[in-house]
Amino acid sequence: MRSTSFTHDAIIIGQGLAGTALSVTMQDRGKRVLVFDAPRTGRASEVAPGVVNPVSLRRTVLTWRASEMLAIAGAFYRDLGLRYEHSFWNPTHLVVIFPTAQEAGIWQLRTTEPETSRFVRMDTSSDQVLDALPQPFGRGIIERCAWVHVQALLHLHRTHLRTQGALLEEQVEDAHIERVADGVRIGEHSAPIVIRCGGPFDDLEGLVPVKGEGLTVRIPGLFIPKAVHRGVFVLPIGDDVYRVGATFGWDDVWSGPTDEARHHLLDRLERMVEREVEVLDHWCGVRPASKDRRPILGRTGEHEFVFNGLGSRGVVLAPWCAQHLCDHLFDGAELDEAVRVERFRV
Repeated sequence: MRSTSFTHDAIIIGQGLAGTALSVTMQDRGKRVLVFDAPRTGRASEVAPGVVNPVSLRRTVLTWRASEMLAIAGAFYRDLGLRYEHSFWNPTHLVVIFPTAQEAGIWQLRTTEPETSRFVRMDTSSDQVLDALPQPFGRGIIERCAWVHVQALLHLHRTHLRTQGALLEEQVEDAHIERVADGVRIGEHSAPIVIRCGGPFDDLEGLVPVKGEGLTVRIPGLFIPKAVHRGVFVLPIGDDVYRVGATFGWDDVWSGPTDEARHHLLDRLERMVEREVEVLDHWCGVRPASKDRRPILGRTGEHEFVFNGLGSRGVVLAPWCAQHLCDHLFDGAELDEAVRVERFRV
């Protein structure tokens, strides 16, 4: 099978966040891309709130390569927004209400560290809405945050692929992939490489599916102007409607929404806002995390590659990963050791 006989330059399996970012990046490089994707229940990107936050709130430290990831993600989503005439990238501050005096002290310490202080600060400003929320230990601000309208992004790019004839709404099993001398063939379609972007549905060493649940609620008269976090995040999306989340569950991840998670989220939310809350939706998805919380990229066969492991930070990681993998596939660049799929192989 000669390279000149290929119908495409790459076949991508899956059009979640990873498959979307990768197909956009490849097409921008002038590559002929074919995406196979059949919608599947439980895909996290279909419900993800899309919060972009450069600080790990559990330890109050910067996330992995925060500055680089933010710069690339912001440019990626803004560019796509212009292309599809939709505002995907929505900058915001994240207000963090300290639940204990100890956490307030840790936050104060982080503001003295040169790198972290570029993103975090104590909030001593006066804000009538925020000041009304219970906060005996004060609050801080994380700057350079955003939220991405993930569902609109997936839908509009899917429409684009379909219009181009670059999308087949079929589920691809391993038995459907024919390995040939110089590439792969799936039915009548062929390419020198195939990249699996199946998220939590892939059988991949090092992958850890994590269930996340959240709520969409209406809270009349709250008027929070920024995203707020105290045990759960509260993200304003307009007209008194907020997205609230999210839980992390490692057991029985395909069981769907649970009463336990709903009660947990509502309890924390009501403690924060001290108002009546109307639940509009209870959503659930399975995140494709990894054992070491780093993406999983690289070769899994002679002509087969993987792009997975984005986890809860997929929105900010996906654009960098797509660019990095394309640099590897088409320019011969070495993959970063932190993301190579081989790190999980014995």
